[in-house]
Amino acid sequence: MRFRSLPLTLLVSLLSLIAHGQAAYPVTEEAAVRQFFDRNAVGAASESTHTNNWAVLVCASRYWFNYRHMANALGMYRTVKRLGIPDSNIILMLADDAACNTRNRYPGCVFANPGRALDLYGENIEVDYRGYEVTVENFLRVLTGRVEPSIPRSKRLLTDDRSNIFVYMTGHGGNEFLKFQDNEEISAFDIADAFEQMWQKKRYNEIFFMIDTCQANTMYSKFYSPNILATGSSRIHENSYSYENDADVGVAVIDSYTHFVLEYLEGINKTSSSSMKDFFDKYDPEPIRSHPGVRSDLFNRPLERTLITDFFGGVAHAEVDESSSVEADFHLPLAAPLANESTSQTLTVDSGRVEPQPIAAVEATGNISQHLRAWASLALVGNLVAWVLRKGNRRGPSP
Repeated sequence: MRFRSLPLTLLVSLLSLIAHGQAAYPVTEEAAVRQFFDRNAVGAASESTHTNNWAVLVCASRYWFNYRHMANALGMYRTVKRLGIPDSNIILMLADDAACNTRNRYPGCVFANPGRALDLYGENIEVDYRGYEVTVENFLRVLTGRVEPSIPRSKRLLTDDRSNIFVYMTGHGGNEFLKFQDNEEISAFDIADAFEQMWQKKRYNEIFFMIDTCQANTMYSKFYSPNILATGSSRIHENSYSYENDADVGVAVIDSYTHFVLEYLEGINKTSSSSMKDFFDKYDPEPIRSHPGVRSDLFNRPLERTLITDFFGGVAHAEVDESSSVEADFHLPLAAPLANESTSQTLTVDSGRVEPQPIAAVEATGNISQHLRAWASLALVGNLVAWVLRKGNRRGPSP
């Protein structure tokens, strides 16, 4: 009796473990979809929950001798476009008086290096606010969304509480102020209050603020709203210098801080896992000739787990729609930067290439996994029962 009860006990235990495992780790279509995107989504190393990226790029100077400030903004414009932010999500404010200036020996071109290897102006520039439109009022209206009804959508910052925004400013400044075209100034208090209005109106998820000007670090000293990461090119009472002159152009063509930032970002692609900590660790005051600063006390994520592409790149994350029935209908909204539309496709990532794939493939994978588990469990139970019966037949009836 003792020997016959042992297999039955083992059988009951195994059946209990199988049932417990099925209850604790149910394999559903939704779980399969989530696991697929967790493994394969571009930017899977990021902890950000944002669904769209925007950039506001401001050159606050005008006139030919400020050529380098226009090159700064255009260099940043080229970089964010290369990393995936479309023109529809970029607000570019530029005096736009350098490319066609009568003193420009290269009409229609703006260069950022003495060798003139790369034209930053080109044919694909979309300047949203140009010339005398680049004002403090228009800048603050863009940030806060308080624009006139006649302003077209292309000149509006159409963000929400899931938007990450990169704000870049360059020009002439001083202690807690930045000049706009030698005509007016914006203060650190103005920008801080604008960001607070944006937070109250749910116009951003996170902001990365970068400024290249003299005494730049004072411009973010008054920020008080959450989820803002800020950096600047120079300390208080410290100048921000140009990088190099071009003898043919006749003026300095880029500022030192922006030059080294763009040089670093050239090594970044859309699927890069480089973090903001990696980026800030590359700051070197000696070649920059000033002391860049970083303010992260308002930012609620560790810098080592904040990807550079969380601000500079386009979004390629995907989400499972919780409101819909997974079994009845799959609606997986892909948070693409070009449109906020739902789709019934998923993404397959292969060596940096993103391709659409019908969701039925993911559903079929989950169903096959469930079926294989069920058949394996039945086979195990059948073998155990057969083994128990064989043991009983060999031993005969108990005395």
